[in-house]
Amino acid sequence: MKNAEVSQRRDQAIARGVGMMTQVYAEKAKNAEIWDIEGNRYIDFAAGIAVVNTGHCHPKIMAAVEKQLKAFTHTCHQVVPYENYVALAERLNEKVSGDFEKKTIFVTTGAEAVENAIKIARAASGRPAVIAFGGGFHGRTFMGMSLTGKVEPYKKGFGAMMPDVFHVPFPIDLHGISTQQSLDALTKLFKADLDPARVAAIVIEPVQGEGGFYQAPAELMRGLRKLCDEHGIILIADEVQTGFARTGNMFAMDAYDVAADITTMAKGLAGGLPLAAVTGRADLMDAANPGGLGGTYGGNPLGIAAAHAVLDVIEEEDLCARANELGSRLKQRLEQIRQSTPQLVEIRGPGFMVAAEFNTADGSAPDAEFANRVRAEGLKRNLILLTCGVYGNVVRFLAPITIPDDVFAEGLDILEASIEAAKQA
Repeated sequence: MKNAEVSQRRDQAIARGVGMMTQVYAEKAKNAEIWDIEGNRYIDFAAGIAVVNTGHCHPKIMAAVEKQLKAFTHTCHQVVPYENYVALAERLNEKVSGDFEKKTIFVTTGAEAVENAIKIARAASGRPAVIAFGGGFHGRTFMGMSLTGKVEPYKKGFGAMMPDVFHVPFPIDLHGISTQQSLDALTKLFKADLDPARVAAIVIEPVQGEGGFYQAPAELMRGLRKLCDEHGIILIADEVQTGFARTGNMFAMDAYDVAADITTMAKGLAGGLPLAAVTGRADLMDAANPGGLGGTYGGNPLGIAAAHAVLDVIEEEDLCARANELGSRLKQRLEQIRQSTPQLVEIRGPGFMVAAEFNTADGSAPDAEFANRVRAEGLKRNLILLTCGVYGNVVRFLAPITIPDDVFAEGLDILEASIEAAKQA
């Protein structure tokens, strides 16, 4: 088989709305390397969008899934429960930021986790409204789309969004938005358009994912916590992309001196198997009546087994420290490249959640075309990269945290060559 042949079949069989960054059809993968159906080897700087933080096919995770596979694959936890579901909830209750009693539920996707967090917040508060941030991404369901602060491609053509969802600007110094301006926008919203007594929750990514890897300043988090406490609002941290050692902490909120009331997570939780979770204050999590939360596939036994192994690997291999080390090396290399690349205007991100933002050579405007050329040149050289950002001008780096040093060094060389080629195009 050839990639081009399968791509033609894909065009005939798969809906156009499922976008694709590459036409590389995977046959096998190991740690940070992927081989396609033609036998070509690629270095993976995407990790399935921060899903395989522990690498493709980590032996410990594969063994845990295989063991569970031989026992049973599905009973539906609401029908016939299983102990490892309970044990994983206990582990997450201990690990999620916040010095208070917690409870957890398991669902299947990040969007579903966000949806359930909103349901819980509304049930607990008796209020309907939700506030999110411009540039944020929270999923492709209707509530997820409504919360997401980016129209194209996520909202375009899908009609009216969910009611009682409001947005305020996210602080980005590079784009001229300060923390104080974001907090002032909340104050203005409460004065002009929305009674804070109607607000159930404020939802925020500690580091924006699709929005461009902008980290929320500590002053913003403190300000949000103060506002939430003042008005009885529930603070939700969307850690779907930032969780499980990606930012150099188990969760990105660990870097702040305040805690969210509810945390959503998915992606890196189960090493590639579909599993998501919501963990929060016990009193809030118990607000919904029995049957109001859950789902047929929520907390699938294979995903639960994989997640236990993921947590073991993060601890045993000290992946939080490894993320900080790799991120530092990547930033140093990008800073070297920046000396001769005027288009590279900012390098940022905690741990191994790093981004490079590109503008026009004169610095006057975001340059999505240049960022996409970097991605395309990387792919020509067998390096898989992703772009993101409200303006599409950011290249984000999400390689597995377990990437071997020699493969990482090889990838960095290809990255530098790709940026140089983009400059010459």
